Amino acid sequence: MQAIEVKNLLEEKLPGTQVEVEGEGCNFQLNLISDELAGLGPVKRQQQIYAHLNDWIASGAIHAVTMKFFSRAAWAERS
Repeated sequence: MQAIEVKNLLEEKLPGTQVEVEGEGCNFQLNLISDELAGLGPVKRQQQIYAHLNDWIASGAIHAVTMKFFSRAAWAERS
């Protein structure tokens, strides 16, 4: 699976969320920029993402995923 595929999948499934993906093959670092996700607790946020990736994780197309969540304001401050 390619990083652009992960990005496109998550942005399609999570409208209003900007997804930045680093990595290749089966290991990815996700930066998820969304006020809605940032407002959830850590477990709820991860559940939202894994719900869309579980099939690829189960098939082995994705092996490892790390996630960081940012509000839009927090992401803007990083730049």
